Amino acid sequence: MRHSRVMLAEALGTFALVFAGTGAIVIDGIAGGVIGHLGVALSFGLVVMVMIQAVGDVSGAHLNPAVTVGFWLSGRLERQRVLPYAIAQLAGAVVASAVLRAMFPEHGGLGATLPREGFVVASVALEVLLTGALMFVILSVSTGAQEKGITAGIAIGATVGLAALFAGPISGASMNPARSLGPALLSGQPEWLWIYLTAPFLGAWLAVGACRVVRCEPACCPGVTRAAGSS
Repeated sequence: MRHSRVMLAEALGTFALVFAGTGAIVIDGIAGGVIGHLGVALSFGLVVMVMIQAVGDVSGAHLNPAVTVGFWLSGRLERQRVLPYAIAQLAGAVVASAVLRAMFPEHGGLGATLPREGFVVASVALEVLLTGALMFVILSVSTGAQEKGITAGIAIGATVGLAALFAGPISGASMNPARSLGPALLSGQPEWLWIYLTAPFLGAWLAVGACRVVRCEPACCPGVTRAAGSS
């Protein structure tokens, strides 16, 4: 029963992320740009913050297969839990995009993440670096494999919003394979999906390595116990 609740929480949280974030892109197009780039970036950051508060104590509110893999690589999540988490996240994303498609059938883009023309290499690099920064923040402010609490929510949501604000016009600032998969499948735009299914995982792996160098403590180095009074 506990396992089912965890998976449902991940699916609902990822549904909310994709529905609100990509929904802001769709509605911005319909409404003639009234939301704007800043509004879209805020939508992604705020929904992440809200869902961490809502389901962080149930599932950890990963909402992102790359984050789940990052927790596993850091030794903070059992290997057998990675695939169920990813399946729940991908399901939530696909359902969110399906709902948006049903609501707005004439606007087929569905907020799909696409590299800006002529900036494919830059987009790959951005997705790696942005996901790395996001994962580093998550590892630094979370407890175990749990993203929960107001501090974690603000820090992680702000990181997502900041990344979307400055890098969104080039790479889409996805940082999340599930967020990209749902819109790509439902909009029929899978040609650049490979970027968003590979770069975030590389970024998460790099973040774990960086965390072990910078913060070699239980957060990133399994088996390390911080001594009393150490800094």
